Amino acid sequence: MVALGIGLSLLGSAVAPGAAQAASVWVEPLAPTTAEAQEVARFWLEDGGARLRNATPYAVRAAGFGERLATDVVPDGPPTSLPPLEGPVLHEGAAPAASGRVFFIGSDNEPHWCSGTVVNSQYRNLVATAGHCLLDIEAPMGSLGKWVFVPGYSHGELPFGLYVGKRAAVHSDFEGARDYDHDYAFANVYYGVVLSPSGVLSSVGRLADNVGAQGIVINQPLAPTVDVFGYPAGPHPDGSLPYTGETPERSTGSTFAMSTTVPRADRPIGVASPFTAQGSLGSSWLTGYASGSRTGQLNGITIGVADTDGDNRYDTGISPYFDSDLFIVYRNAASFWTGRIS
Repeated sequence: MVALGIGLSLLGSAVAPGAAQAASVWVEPLAPTTAEAQEVARFWLEDGGARLRNATPYAVRAAGFGERLATDVVPDGPPTSLPPLEGPVLHEGAAPAASGRVFFIGSDNEPHWCSGTVVNSQYRNLVATAGHCLLDIEAPMGSLGKWVFVPGYSHGELPFGLYVGKRAAVHSDFEGARDYDHDYAFANVYYGVVLSPSGVLSSVGRLADNVGAQGIVINQPLAPTVDVFGYPAGPHPDGSLPYTGETPERSTGSTFAMSTTVPRADRPIGVASPFTAQGSLGSSWLTGYASGSRTGQLNGITIGVADTDGDNRYDTGISPYFDSDLFIVYRNAASFWTGRIS
């Protein structure tokens, strides 16, 4: 675990420790060697993927409290955007193949999952999710165990294989101070794998080559509406359970500035969304979403949900605002190469 400074180029080479710029990026190893990555892949894929099917939605800091504000969010730097990469042709109405579940072992030594999405990067290997779906905030420091991503997960099926995380970049203020204005993570994954009945791991190629990738926008005015994609599960406070978490779901809603006490953040943003708490962590917020190509630009990541009108039903997703700090973390991860494990 090491904090890095980074250079100013968008997709430049990795910067060694001790660079001149302030250390705002914390790099977290996940499965840094091929042998470790193979062990992680087998852990999840053996027994017909039973551990994947039996994992439960992550519930740590999933529900929050807050109110909607009429004010706007002021960018702290120049606007920046990167385009998406179109994915495979899917049936009408399908969610983006770039959306999926991240799986890991929590502090309770049990398998859990959050939502995540593929983001455009130099080596087509980058997954975005909530920071606390990667760092274990219930422990002093370190990553959640055996971290993997499964794009297009549905009812236990892995249509595009399983992708083991090699390393991740988070903001050092989230790692060190649990600052929820920086509750986001970008994880670099190895080439995907599948496991044959005879127990052989086979490569299925690079992540974004298989499923496409969403673009990203930084320091933009709040979008009138965004489309949220994730795997919500768990009940509303009134006990109703509209989602199972077994398939990706979509909601479309307006965005707004927020004031929150849980999670505590200085300038969170919200989206009108009925997604329930568990499973929604890490859901992607896409602006400019095109149903034909299933692509858009990432401008939010769910770090919690809230009931803002007091009717005992969640009505709002909460995200950090995508500012210059987030872009620094993204740039660090976007130029990191991973490779094969089989």
